Order: sequence, then structure tokens, then C-alpha cells
Amino acid sequence: MSRLDSFIRRLQAQRIGLDWACAELGPGFVLELGLGNGRTYDHLRSRLGSAREIHAFDRAVAAHPDCVPPADHLHLGDIRNTLPEFADRYPHRTALVHSDAGSGVATETAALAAFIARHLPAILAPNGLVVADQPMPSDALAELPPPAGINPGRYFFYRLR
Repeated sequence: MSRLDSFIRRLQAQRIGLDWACAELGPGFVLELGLGNGRTYDHLRSRLGSAREIHAFDRAVAAHPDCVPPADHLHLGDIRNTLPEFADRYPHRTALVHSDAGSGVATETAALAAFIARHLPAILAPNGLVVADQPMPSDALAELPPPAGINPGRYFFYRLR
């Protein structure tokens, strides 16, 4: 499979997964870990409307100007600092975490995913969901089968136990 085909399949899985999660959400915040160019933030915003608070995390703003969250919902800096700070400020108030954060280097990305997974139990509301591009190893999370249209291992889905 070409890298282009792989990229397209990843984006299709991402969209299917986010749409599934939006239909399953309970009350609480939505977190976008890895704002990037803002595509998934914009997708979540269009699916959930203005009534849902979406917080985005990234090292620096690189998103299209139309896809930058308001300043009070944008958490800039190393996620190893910003995510624990958010957990301390808003414990157990998040309905959905979408994690698409990483460097492209497999070992670094796996270590970052493990860090994020350790902090999810403090952030997620009861029955909170996680949609991630990487496995999230945590005894506090129950892995869910992917929604129809997503091959196992392409994207990962969890619910707080």
C-alpha cells in the first residue's frame, strides 16, 4: 500500500471514529490532543456545535486561522505539562479525548501515548471515551471494537471502566 493510500485510510478511520464518538457522548468536555492543522478540531466543532466545549492541545499553533480554538480553550506547550495541569483543574469532566499526537518516530510516539494513557483516568468523566491513533495502555480503559468501516489496529477506541 502506498503512503498516500495509508494516509487516506487513516483519515477515513479518523472521521468514522469521531462521528461514532460524537453520537455516543455523555456530558463533558471534548479534548483534541494534537491540534495540528486543525482539521479534526474543525470536524468535531461542526459535529458537536457551539454548545460543547472543545479544548485543544499542541506545542504551538500551526492550524489554519479558521480552525484555532478560542484562547481559553487552547493549551499550548509540552503536553507533559499541559495535560496534567488540565487534569488538576478539571478532573473527571471530559466526555471524549481524541488523541492524534506524536512525532512520527515510533518509539517517541509510543512513549507519548503511554504518558497520555496514564493521565486519562483523572481526566475522563464516567463512561468517557477515547479515540486514538495509537494504543493507549491503561488498566482503567476498556478497549472497544472499532466501528464498522475501520479495520482493527487502524484506530483505537476505549471507554473508561
